[in-house]
Amino acid sequence: MARASPSSSPLGRLLSAAGYRLDAREGGTVAVRARDHRAVVIATADRRPAELEAWFPAGSVRRAVVYDDDPGPDARAEAAERGIEVIDPSTLGPALGEILLPPAEGDPGPDDDTLEGPFPLSPGDARTIRPRIGREEAQSIAGVDGSRFTLRLVPYFVAPYRVRSPSPHGEAGPVLRRLIAINATSRRPEVWEEADREIVPEIAEPHQRLEPQLSEAQARSIAVDAIRRFHAVRVDHTEQHGGALVIETRRVSPPPSDVRLGAFTLLYVPHWYAEGREGRVVLDAVTGHRIAGPGPAE
Repeated sequence: MARASPSSSPLGRLLSAAGYRLDAREGGTVAVRARDHRAVVIATADRRPAELEAWFPAGSVRRAVVYDDDPGPDARAEAAERGIEVIDPSTLGPALGEILLPPAEGDPGPDDDTLEGPFPLSPGDARTIRPRIGREEAQSIAGVDGSRFTLRLVPYFVAPYRVRSPSPHGEAGPVLRRLIAINATSRRPEVWEEADREIVPEIAEPHQRLEPQLSEAQARSIAVDAIRRFHAVRVDHTEQHGGALVIETRRVSPPPSDVRLGAFTLLYVPHWYAEGREGRVVLDAVTGHRIAGPGPAE
């Protein structure tokens, strides 16, 4: 017997008209809209969420299962553990408005190493960030008695990026532009605002220059993971179970396809190292933030 077209049902026609690609499977239909990474599974009430989870594409921002009948509290609890929304005939009407919401226009653009940052450099140009925190101010901020202060230039791989931030309600969010900076000695990622730092040919304060301890390829891998983590949003999903209101909270990160990185530049950022009886304190000599040592790191 030939399998019925998934678009022949009223819900299938609505999803298809809203830009979803439908795929009929044994026991259900998968509807995926690549533009904003939404996925909806249409299934019978005897299909468990754990079984259906594998049907969702990797990187789906919003995952929902539409059942033809109430699947029961056990299935709802199983779905909640996996971050899957359960929709049945009693909740389908209100849920349709969000599922069929058209995707936002625009995207972060194709992979593009020509993304421009604020540091247009050629191989012979200066690559040192100007410090704003002097020795006396660093001593006051560090608060470490009897310290020996050393200014070190720490290598960072810095690249401009674009990312589409996810929305708590599932639709695509705005495209943001920032700089990602990877400490090439500690692997610590930072997000910088453009025009926050100034490059100078040299600095007068005696200093030491550290060498990178990772490659640009390693920095790129760290950067993508960090950008997704920095731009994750918290999603609260509410369901009614009998007389109880259950709120599930999870964090949703932008998928890797929504992150675009430009070319990396190796820059040297001044850090104050204070070494005393209490141990070592490291301060960013541009922002004054405590990177490491006794007290809260920023």
